[in-house]
Amino acid sequence: MTLEEGRFLVKLARRAVETYVKEEVKIEVPQDTPERLLEKSGVFVTLNTVSPGSDKRLRGCIGFPLPHFPLAQAVIESAISAATMDPRFPPVREEELDNIVVEVTVLTPPVLIEVKDPKDYPKKVKVGRDGLVVERGSYKGLLLPQVPVDWNWDEEEFLCECCIKAGLPPDSWYDKKTKIYSFKGIIYEEESPHGEVEERSLTE
Repeated sequence: MTLEEGRFLVKLARRAVETYVKEEVKIEVPQDTPERLLEKSGVFVTLNTVSPGSDKRLRGCIGFPLPHFPLAQAVIESAISAATMDPRFPPVREEELDNIVVEVTVLTPPVLIEVKDPKDYPKKVKVGRDGLVVERGSYKGLLLPQVPVDWNWDEEEFLCECCIKAGLPPDSWYDKKTKIYSFKGIIYEEESPHGEVEERSLTE
């Protein structure tokens, strides 16, 4: 994935959000989309609100952890959903658009972490590199690789918080019935609303 392709995805996500919020119209995948971005991939779109004198605040985050859809299409769907369907927030209003920073995280497929003893999970997880999926029965939760970095969590805190995201007790990763998956990602993010797009790799 190149920086130019990342810029294309972020601009596509922003256009999808703005068009839907203003006109309630879902844009189509552009004809000039690079061929690589038509391949299936997991992706999340994150919207953050920024204002003078304050840190950015989450405004919506939704995506597809598995590569079920072509990447460009998945970005459009995720962007609109992040703006209008994140159950934690009301839908984005038109007057908010100029204060929103768009972030696209392209994901690798989740891989099951195999351990003999659940106590070994923290040794298999690396903050700053891995995203996590916790799954037990019908309970499932996902946290992106950048989340523990933003919150200064260590590996155990990361595992606990992902269990909470799944609707489970924080120590559920000790239970052998709980499955833990890891994935990696590359983040493309506007430096400011409508601003330049920078790349942050979390795949090393």
